[in-house]
Amino acid sequence: MTKAPIHKIRLGLTTATIWENNGFYSVDLSRSYKDANGTWQNTTSFAHPDLLNLAKCAEPAEIWIARQANANT
Repeated sequence: MTKAPIHKIRLGLTTATIWENNGFYSVDLSRSYKDANGTWQNTTSFAHPDLLNLAKCAEPAEIWIARQANANT
């Protein structure tokens, strides 16, 4: 069984998913899209127009993780 993510940050179709494992954090960055059948899918491949939203998701993810680390010290 997979643990649930501890936090998610969404901006448009871009998501930063934060995971916690024994006090260490990791972040998955993804973009949602509809496939040819109209079903929502996720990808970790980004086109040029996605990069600004990607950066805007990564920064608050870093801030959120830093606040968790500061709260635990």
